[in-house]
Amino acid sequence: MIKVLGFVFFLVINGIFSVSSQEIVTAERYLAQVSEQYGKIRDYEARIAIRSGGSNMVGTVIHLVPSFMRIDFSSPANQVIVFNEDQLTIYLPEYQAVLNQSVASNRRAQGANLATAQGLTLLRRNYIPVYVTGPTPQSLDSANSSEMVVKLRLTRRSVSEGFRELILSINDNTKLIRRIEGRTIDDRLVQFDFSNVRINQGIPELRFIYDAPASANVYNNFLFRDTD
Repeated sequence: MIKVLGFVFFLVINGIFSVSSQEIVTAERYLAQVSEQYGKIRDYEARIAIRSGGSNMVGTVIHLVPSFMRIDFSSPANQVIVFNEDQLTIYLPEYQAVLNQSVASNRRAQGANLATAQGLTLLRRNYIPVYVTGPTPQSLDSANSSEMVVKLRLTRRSVSEGFRELILSINDNTKLIRRIEGRTIDDRLVQFDFSNVRINQGIPELRFIYDAPASANVYNNFLFRDTD
């Protein structure tokens, strides 16, 4: 009997130490790992789908560090958004209009996309992460989905942030963001999906130069007037 109890005690103690010796990856540490992965990326190209209310937009996004970004939309067809660190340009083919906004050096961080090393640095600074259900990968959309992700819920540290809450769905193998769901301060849901991601292809800065149609009307500093 004593030998049996001793053996059971050994199994229990061994199990306790086995569990405690495993690294527990907190949500904060997991977000740091994702940020570290994006820190290794110089450029990427991906298919992007944006949903906001009843609006659906689809296109191709390219990014080059530190904060070059361009989206060429297939829906709405021919619409373009380009950010080249100094200027934000939006082409609206429906209105034959080009909207330009100069961006001062103290505002450039605001142009960073969330799915970049710079964007993730801002998220870690301004939001508190927790697991939605835990560190184990789960289905992206439903129990029947074969695409598995780790989901983090991020809540803002201050009321100055544009999103009250963000949910990041992350591919556990690549540590790349598959989906971003944001809840705005007016309780509107905005969703960004990234798929077919290709990294470090050597995208040149020339890809972020946009030549607008000659027939388009140009409107400068449509958001605010740059005083710097």
